[in-house]
Amino acid sequence: MKIKANNANSPIWKEVYAHSQLPKELQPLHEIATNLWWVWNHEGAKLFGSIDKELWRSTEGNPVLMLQSLSYNRLKEIMADKEFMAEMKKVHANFKAYMDVKPDKTKPSVAYFSMEYGLTNVLKIYSGGLGVLAGDYLKEASDSNIDLCGVGFLYRYGYFTQSLSLDGQQIANYEAQKFNALPLTQVMQADGEPLTLEVPYPGRTVFVHIWKVNVGRIPLYLMDTDIPENSEWDRSITHQLYGGDWENRMKQEYLLGIGGIMMLNKLGIKKQIYHCNEGHAALINAQRLVDYIQNEKLTFNEALEVVRASALYTVHTPVPAGHDYFEESLFGRYMGEFPAKLGISWQDFIDMGRENPGSNEKFSMSVFALNTCQEANGVSWLHGKVSQKMFAPVWKGYFPDELHVGYVTNGVHLPTWAATEMKKFYLEKFGKDFFNNQSDKTYWEKVYDIPTVELWELRVALKKKLIEYIREQYRGNWLKSQGDPSKVVSILEKINPNALLIGFGRRFATYKRAHLLFTDLDRLAQIVNNPERPIQFIFTGKAHPADGGGQGLIKHIVEISRRPEFLGKIIFLENYDMRLARRLIAGVDVWLNTPTRPLEASGTSGEKAEMNGVLNFSVLDGWWYEGYKEGAGWALTDKRTYDNQQYQDQLDAATIYHILETEIIPTFFDLNETGFSEKWGQHVKNSIAKIAPDYTMKRMLDDYVARFYNKLATRSAHLTDHQYAKAKEIAAWKEEVAEHWDHFQVESFTCSDDITVNGPVIGNEYTFNLVIDRHDLKGMLGAEMIVTRENPETHSTDIIRVNPFTLKKEEGTKLYFELTASPVQAGNIQMGFRVFPENKELPHRMDFAYVRWIQL
Repeated sequence: MKIKANNANSPIWKEVYAHSQLPKELQPLHEIATNLWWVWNHEGAKLFGSIDKELWRSTEGNPVLMLQSLSYNRLKEIMADKEFMAEMKKVHANFKAYMDVKPDKTKPSVAYFSMEYGLTNVLKIYSGGLGVLAGDYLKEASDSNIDLCGVGFLYRYGYFTQSLSLDGQQIANYEAQKFNALPLTQVMQADGEPLTLEVPYPGRTVFVHIWKVNVGRIPLYLMDTDIPENSEWDRSITHQLYGGDWENRMKQEYLLGIGGIMMLNKLGIKKQIYHCNEGHAALINAQRLVDYIQNEKLTFNEALEVVRASALYTVHTPVPAGHDYFEESLFGRYMGEFPAKLGISWQDFIDMGRENPGSNEKFSMSVFALNTCQEANGVSWLHGKVSQKMFAPVWKGYFPDELHVGYVTNGVHLPTWAATEMKKFYLEKFGKDFFNNQSDKTYWEKVYDIPTVELWELRVALKKKLIEYIREQYRGNWLKSQGDPSKVVSILEKINPNALLIGFGRRFATYKRAHLLFTDLDRLAQIVNNPERPIQFIFTGKAHPADGGGQGLIKHIVEISRRPEFLGKIIFLENYDMRLARRLIAGVDVWLNTPTRPLEASGTSGEKAEMNGVLNFSVLDGWWYEGYKEGAGWALTDKRTYDNQQYQDQLDAATIYHILETEIIPTFFDLNETGFSEKWGQHVKNSIAKIAPDYTMKRMLDDYVARFYNKLATRSAHLTDHQYAKAKEIAAWKEEVAEHWDHFQVESFTCSDDITVNGPVIGNEYTFNLVIDRHDLKGMLGAEMIVTRENPETHSTDIIRVNPFTLKKEEGTKLYFELTASPVQAGNIQMGFRVFPENKELPHRMDFAYVRWIQL
């Protein structure tokens, strides 16, 4: 019998990672490496870099991977190096002293939820500004001793790495992260097995592993579904940040909200405040409601009082289209079981995510957040105003300016974004206590005592550092993507530390208007080709893979940069990440920002530049609307001349050229006999003294504590004391008012003069008398007169004044009100009167926005 050929099965592989095991003597290195404290404390990064400079560079500054890659012989050499060992012990002692500081119990504890965190380029769980802001927030919470924990995702592929094709087309590369080579640890059970969270999804359970990132004193817990226990369909939930279709987005936001709260419960973590960083996390309040109803036996309305009183929603998006909306069928597939858990109907539940309850609108995560969070805020003063208008339909009967939606202007973490040389400069010139007193402007004002030449030399050093970084990092990539090696060499040689360097780095969305500079190429060519006044523009940024317009813009700029007249004068740097950002915002002279107003909610790249003595040239939008000071930077007006956006773009482009030609360039090149510009130095000093101290993360975090966290914690404690007595009382009152709201009647409403016929006369006093019979409506009512005027510039209605009626007496079910008022402005005005339920226990009117307008 012939022996048959063996049909071998496919190889079965198990990926393992062979790495060095640190000796006991070097364990402090592992302890420091697995805490991101080293990211913003230079002594930590410097210690790792001194072990092996080339390995530190090739691992992109990842200390965990670097330590794993060390040879046994190198480990022995390190232990024999007395100088290194002494430095390690010193850094470790400083790290331990920092970590041993206990949380400040005078400030509320916080659970912070975000889809992304930009903490270091090593940990690819961020895409841009939103994530970097969240990362800075955790770092400052650590420095400020806040009892805070973060919740997010550990993405297998994160956001994409960007490269360019030969013709300048963006290529998005998704590279898998190796979790065991990152500065994080997996949360384990007592028996040494991974802690697994079981999250109920429709018809199945999704299993989640939990990882912990130590951000100084702050724990950040990250959920991971890419494990064998899950189907391929569910493993991909945490594959990509902002990837996939709407169903994948629904699965992600379900996990962040529902799974995030379940994870904290499993870990035994309970905080006073629950902060949603954007609407992605809104469903945390759905799960919190279920927990209070099931565990504390509260009714839905009682639970809602408790949840709202401890919840804050921060919005970063200035237009409705930027928010997440889900079709009812898709939303119902994932959230269909929740109404039964909450004891309400499906209609009631989905209406919590609609501006117009009872309509067929999609479910809005932002509206749900507004309905389940007591407080909400935008991220700059202007964005706060924009958000009030955007959210006004949620609370009908009130005008945007009356809404409770507040603001906290974004800031940046100074120790992260100030270059190492800049931090040394600050400590030397401002004093060793400077970083503990960032909000004290008297420290920053010491910059005026510093000779301008010292600032100039520091700025030149930072420019040279940027140029060296570009030459090291981009030579190889450019040789692949540029085609002609001679052009690459020419570009690298032409980067000039004596030139005026202008930087532009951000997400390539069309509203950012990166194209403005290229509106008139002939005029631009004249600007950049003056040999006596050399100028170079450095552009960088990614476009979302689904944003064809943004990708086309990148290609357009790359094509222009390769034209002979712009070669080496217009430079595009691919793969904008935190490493490049840190070099760029410190190494250029001017930071350019040209968004369509008011679409820049805040923007923080310009704030990072501020911390390094870089001057801003920006549209008066976002943070720069507040931050701009004459003589400390330059601004494009916030006024709009044309309704046609194309015409407005052309005007703004002409203005950019004009300000460059007549102000920025002459000021920079007004060099004295020793080779520096005293005028430019004065601008830099003004910028550091008058702008920078207002845009640190320290100031931002302090604002959140003062404006939101403290009052939320106080009211939440008040509502939950004595088995939720006050929450139950308020819920019962609201239920009673809602049931009988249509029962009260206006018995009489008169004015001392018939102003509806003759119109009010300036200077005259008018007395209004109002009698309301509540009938079976219990509780107090309030009444007020609203005077408004149409604003032709903003196409909106402005409130001139609000006059509350005075309750003169109460007889049985009747209330007698009186108001005496005198008009103060002539012209066409609108006058209206409204009645509302009154209860001193409410935090603001929007908490129970019942309103009835009445006619005089």
